[in-house]
Amino acid sequence: MAPQHPWSRYVAIGDSFTEGIGDPEPRSPGGHRGWADRVAEVLSDQTDDFAYANLAIRGRLLGQILDEQIEPALELKPDLVTFAAGGNDILRPGTDPDEVAARFETGLARLAESGATVVVFNGADVGGTPVLGRIRGKVAIYNENLRAVAQKHGAIMADMWALRELGDPRMWAPDRLHLSAVGHHTVARMVLAALQVENDLEPYQPEPLPGRRWHQARRDDISWAREYFGPWILRRLRKQSSGDGVVAKRPTAGGVREG
Repeated sequence: MAPQHPWSRYVAIGDSFTEGIGDPEPRSPGGHRGWADRVAEVLSDQTDDFAYANLAIRGRLLGQILDEQIEPALELKPDLVTFAAGGNDILRPGTDPDEVAARFETGLARLAESGATVVVFNGADVGGTPVLGRIRGKVAIYNENLRAVAQKHGAIMADMWALRELGDPRMWAPDRLHLSAVGHHTVARMVLAALQVENDLEPYQPEPLPGRRWHQARRDDISWAREYFGPWILRRLRKQSSGDGVVAKRPTAGGVREG
């Protein structure tokens, strides 16, 4: 089969967003599927001998991704890299989005030097969310910085801010911090469009859960604060990470269907 795109070796690096948290799938390595796996599946179906690695680990800050994932990714000799990082830093109080973006650029420059096609991600528009909406301006500043450095280094921008579908609550997992299965599917479609790769992924798959009534939504808010937001705050205070003790789900480049 003649390849329909130029890539044969894809490595994904990042945090929980790229690991696929919020999209549980017992048959997938690590128990999560996510947008990166979905992108790799489409690319693999269009090219013989396609290899894929995913080094992302939940909870990782930008500095950890730069220190732990950039060089191992390059050692795998990829011709396509997706680099999503900095979101956990931006969430933390007191961080400077200009400084985070400057450090992000050091990693992007290193990846770009390899000659691989690099895809980077800006942040989603969090204006409609009850807690994260407070940092909308900070995310916007970070995004503009990333847009500039992506252009400078010839990277492809996967524009999460412009992905209006993410305003639908059904795109988000119960913790409201990670994408749901349909959210990951939606991002996969956007990434493939950014790469100009034709595919047959249909919108809103798998079928999203129905919307909630107002009273149910308020009860869910209380449950969410107790089950997810409170523990998240405690981890920040204790300087703990959800990724402590977690290893990359696909540390070596192999066939997509192999696991």
